Amino acid sequence: MFFALPKEYREATADDLRGRIRSAREKLGKKLVILVHHYQRLEVVEFGDHIGDSYGLSKIAAKQSDADIIVFCGVHFMAESADILTGDNQQVYLPNPLAGCPMADMAEMADVLAAWEYLKPFGGAGQIMPISYMNTAAGLKAFTGRNGGLICTSSNARAALEYGFSRREKVFFFPDQHLGYNTGIAYGLSPDQLVLWDFSRDDGGLTEKQIERAKVILWKGHCHVHTNFKPEHVHDVRRRFPGVKVVVHPECPHDVVKLADAAGSTSFIVNYCEKAESGSIIAIGTEINLVNRMAHTHPDKKIFELSGNTCPVCANMYRTTLNDLAYTLENYLDIKPIVVPEPMKSEARSALEKMLEIS
Repeated sequence: MFFALPKEYREATADDLRGRIRSAREKLGKKLVILVHHYQRLEVVEFGDHIGDSYGLSKIAAKQSDADIIVFCGVHFMAESADILTGDNQQVYLPNPLAGCPMADMAEMADVLAAWEYLKPFGGAGQIMPISYMNTAAGLKAFTGRNGGLICTSSNARAALEYGFSRREKVFFFPDQHLGYNTGIAYGLSPDQLVLWDFSRDDGGLTEKQIERAKVILWKGHCHVHTNFKPEHVHDVRRRFPGVKVVVHPECPHDVVKLADAAGSTSFIVNYCEKAESGSIIAIGTEINLVNRMAHTHPDKKIFELSGNTCPVCANMYRTTLNDLAYTLENYLDIKPIVVPEPMKSEARSALEKMLEIS
């Protein structure tokens, strides 16, 4: 896919862009709502009507009634979810159409369907509940809905697991193996009850006995940002900063999560920083733009990124600029909105609505 802004937007100054964005917002009034994910650049966050994680913004998108125009400063699967949850009279726009998600791409529809077919003799939809992380394409959300499953985010993964086990014997969790593993361990499962389906290997690289014993079948997928963090980073900050609190995202590997003082979603991390006492020292294991914003928002606390030098940036979140936002607001009538077609939309909506219900 090729995408390039017109020259006037590429060469505009930051002050000019801010002025154009403010003018467009004023002109559009209540017809417009701008949703901004926590991982966006600080200058983009400035213009968010609502700022949150994927779960929080999904809830907000579902409740929009006045806004005809929803601009989602995030990545593609988030804008798809907003389109699924909003009315037919509303249009959802992604300011930078190249903003995707490598983790979502690790779960290809054909691979998931092949795994599901293999799992049918082990109970199929009668005994296995598909739980799809929000970080998946609309097609996989629809697959989840068709098979009676639900979507989860890092905010409500525990509740999703409880929902699954209250109705079926096993859970098929994709695409993030670390969120699934950390949630399963916190739920009380033993490591041998959590098995990893490797889509690149025959039969997922698992034996029949492993699948029969498993309570959760995890997809081999990960977030490249959160797998940057290592146990040695935790040990190092504790040595250098006595009294430091280490807070990480549950997409981090389990050996990092178990060493942390707390683990939770991006909204959890934001709230943790807000509630911490003045003078607190907090090392955060998540995307660098959120960490920098927390440090900027709470100058009375020492807040910094856990690994020290890996600069864990989500390049796709970072794609969205003031240039993109200004262009979208001024030219939305000429831009193709994000549209999820039927019946995919209805099937995916059933899985997303279950997510909202359990929380």
